[in-house]
Amino acid sequence: MAAHPDRATLLRAYRLMQTSAAMARLYEENKAVTAKYVHATARGHEAIQLAAAFQLLETDYCALYYRDDAFMLGLGITPYELMLQLMAKRDDPFSGGRTYYSHPSLRRPGVPVIPHQSSATGMQAIPATGMAHGLHYLEGQGLLQTAEQQPVVLCSIGDGAMTEGEVAEALQMAVLHQLPMVYLVQDNEWGISATGREMRAMDAYEFAAGFKGLHRLHCDGADFVDSFATMHAAVQHVRQTRGPVLVHAKCPLLGHHTSGVRREWYRGEDLTQHQQNDPLPRFHQQLLTEGFTEGELGYATAQAQTTVQEDYARALAAPNPDPATFTDHEFAPAAVTEEAGERSPAGADKAIMVDAALHAVDDILREFPEALFYGQDVGGELGGVFREAALLAKKYGDARVFNTPIQEAYIVGSTAGMSAVGAKPIVEIQFADYIWPALNQLVEELSKSCYLSNGKFPVQSLIRVPIGAYGGGGPYHSGSVESTLLTIRGIKVVYPSNAADMKGLMRAAFLDPNPVVMLEHKGLYWSKVPGTEDAKTVEPAAGYVVPLGKANVVQEASAEKLQQGDTCVVITYGMGVYWAKTASKHLPGQVEILDLRTLNPLDWEAVQAATLRHGKVLVLTEEPLMNSFAESLAGRIQRHCFQQLDAPVFTLGAANLPAIALNVELEKQMLPNAEKVFAAIEELLAY
Repeated sequence: MAAHPDRATLLRAYRLMQTSAAMARLYEENKAVTAKYVHATARGHEAIQLAAAFQLLETDYCALYYRDDAFMLGLGITPYELMLQLMAKRDDPFSGGRTYYSHPSLRRPGVPVIPHQSSATGMQAIPATGMAHGLHYLEGQGLLQTAEQQPVVLCSIGDGAMTEGEVAEALQMAVLHQLPMVYLVQDNEWGISATGREMRAMDAYEFAAGFKGLHRLHCDGADFVDSFATMHAAVQHVRQTRGPVLVHAKCPLLGHHTSGVRREWYRGEDLTQHQQNDPLPRFHQQLLTEGFTEGELGYATAQAQTTVQEDYARALAAPNPDPATFTDHEFAPAAVTEEAGERSPAGADKAIMVDAALHAVDDILREFPEALFYGQDVGGELGGVFREAALLAKKYGDARVFNTPIQEAYIVGSTAGMSAVGAKPIVEIQFADYIWPALNQLVEELSKSCYLSNGKFPVQSLIRVPIGAYGGGGPYHSGSVESTLLTIRGIKVVYPSNAADMKGLMRAAFLDPNPVVMLEHKGLYWSKVPGTEDAKTVEPAAGYVVPLGKANVVQEASAEKLQQGDTCVVITYGMGVYWAKTASKHLPGQVEILDLRTLNPLDWEAVQAATLRHGKVLVLTEEPLMNSFAESLAGRIQRHCFQQLDAPVFTLGAANLPAIALNVELEKQMLPNAEKVFAAIEELLAY
């Protein structure tokens, strides 16, 4: 039997529906003020949003989209709080004035957790599914404190966004792992100015039929009673079965797409047709048949209107953010700030880098039960194409170490959701050349979360990325991508060059509460490339950490040569360390090598100190040189250390070509090597 709301719930829904409508009307009447920052409202969607909100508990999680202000009213957020965000005020509880209206992020007793998400339509499906995936994992391990409440994740999404490829990735994982997930699709048959018939071959309900194991429900999203019964059934299904549900709710769109794209510009008769399905007068008539009086409904309406007017006046007078705080919350404070543990324990054997990485992850999984590791081919028998996860799945089980489909967006984006529910993900992109499909999630969801949530939702995510050329890998297995990653603010980028640093940085990256991309050079994994023997080091003890953002002088110049002014410093990382070491053998005592180890945050103090010591600098990279991180760093050195320089800052990198050729001789021509580095150092020293 379908659930029917009681009288108190019906009256509350009516009052909040009137509140939502009054807010939309007020925003339109005062658009000279309210449209300073773009916004959208729930007008036409109020019934399904309130019906959905009423099903959730404070132990649940939800990912909302930019039209969901009525949903938030249903969760208990006040009009005043929403208006603070509308006008980008200091006390906006979600972002402190940093992000758009109806873009919530909230941890508050009595309200479901609402992690940050971006405006990029459809992209919320992956982090939301990551939340459910994290809950599924924690619940299965007996680590979920709220397991008795059987928490669910609700992802609200528009019908246009359902055509996104990333939505399909999310649905695939939800059914594959049977995750406790409700996808609420609000279908008003419009994108911005594009209609449903222009954008899709089928609606969301029909599309969902292709995902075996995804339970489907459909409702009239303009009818509160029908919506309430459907959403109750959906949420109860997830609580009981722990498997996913998709609800398709048809709604009218009565407001503008956003305040910046007004309905009168492109909608004529269609708008009239939608207005005939306005949920507010429909609900009014329903309540009269339920025995409510016009007096009761009139009083609820007056309450709503008074609240909206009073809250608007308060929000107008509220203070703006202090401009001095604009840099706050770029990152959450680092957990590791000092080197700790034994780097070279007595009697320890030497380890190659790939084994040091494996042992670091093994130590983490053993010590932190909330940690899990996933990506392409890292589970099962193989344990990664480089055997960097060998036997971990057998040791810790398929729930903790598992394979994913070829879904780089899901691999990276799901970590935002995992982090929000308390899981600690380590993930892997198989090759750096394959990271591009993940950039949407990395940029929009992971990198911005801490800053735009005012520090409430930093994303703890360790993303391992094998990188670099290693001899004949060809155009899709040899690339370097660090400069692209370093244009993304809000993530950290680490690049170890030896086994000891690999182990220490891996642990620090895992413990860091922010997104960290760990670039691991394939040519250094086994120390088989000539000249890379020093990448194999004594393996540090378990628990050893190296703080992020600390460079290391791996080779010093002699005091005699330094006093004579006949030295230089090579500032580099990764394979560049070994090209510089090999080249400098022909220039004894003349070359200091500074291994950056972390590219963001950069150890600028170490760079400046090395520059001042020598006055001559070569910045060396494996990337194509033009517009690279290396060129940027060289420019920064020249700007800030110009008076201490005895020569222009030299740079050396790969040829400016779009890909690395398969043939090893062509590869050799493109990339730096020890001979090219020696020639550059000779020229620099002679300057």
